[in-house]
Amino acid sequence: MSSGTSSTVVEQPTGQPCYADAATYSPARIVAHSQIADNTWRLRLDCPAIAAAVIPGQFAMIRIPHRSDPLLARPLAVYDTFVDEAGGQDGAPRRYADFIYAVHGRFTTALRDISVGRELIAWGPLGNGFQIPAVEHLVLVAGGIGQTALLSLGRERLGRAVYGPASRLPSPRSARVTCCWGARHAGLFGGIEDYRSAGIDVHQATLDGSAGLRGTVVDLLDSLFGPSGGPPPAAVGDSSTRRLHIACCGPDPMMAAVARWAATRQFSCDVSLEAPMACGIGICFTCVARVRDDSGSWDYRRTCIEGPVFDATRIEW
Repeated sequence: MSSGTSSTVVEQPTGQPCYADAATYSPARIVAHSQIADNTWRLRLDCPAIAAAVIPGQFAMIRIPHRSDPLLARPLAVYDTFVDEAGGQDGAPRRYADFIYAVHGRFTTALRDISVGRELIAWGPLGNGFQIPAVEHLVLVAGGIGQTALLSLGRERLGRAVYGPASRLPSPRSARVTCCWGARHAGLFGGIEDYRSAGIDVHQATLDGSAGLRGTVVDLLDSLFGPSGGPPPAAVGDSSTRRLHIACCGPDPMMAAVARWAATRQFSCDVSLEAPMACGIGICFTCVARVRDDSGSWDYRRTCIEGPVFDATRIEW
């Protein structure tokens, strides 16, 4: 199929209110594909319907066509969107979606070797995305490849970009956005200049001390906000505006540690779970997470449609 093939709207099979029932399924031509860090690649796809509808924190399912190994699609967080004013052959502006992935396993190993101009299959946007209320200081906490889910959120809250359909209400602004980013070593920081150019204050931590603070991202949080913490001061000005909120994405043990750190300081915290998925639309139940309800008991929830973003206090780590 060519990139001009019309998109198909995916039917909603589950009745879940957070399901992205405006998702589209279509071929997506690779516009750019390059390595940005050790074992880390950036992929730009010509998928205008997804790029126009996605909000921060959502993802798309990407499949390599005409292959049986790997057979299934894989979820990739939408890192950012890009408008090319020069447009395509018709001269109209084109809106692309960017993804970042680490090479690990059969899918990403195969994806790494696919060249510009080839087509993939993409459906999305999927998931609930971030629904953060007004906050004075937004702190993004990334580990591993978790930065992929957070850049667009920071850009939006600083007024540097607008995401989602025209009918979406404007997202409240934050006076300050800080990114605390942890990795094993300096060579794994892929896309750090994207954060800095967006006006985000970036702080790094590495386990080997090759960049930023030597230690974990929790050590970095301690160095910036104090090791003991305590209740956050009352908000300044509008009482409906929180002082500080954390949005976190990365390996589960890291997110669990950040969630505990935030809870002891009475900071609200959202986490974007990185769960294996086979369908992305709630059918296969491979992406379930243990989520607590108001009574304190827990049940399994599907990360693809009831997440991937959850209140950190609800996760049974």
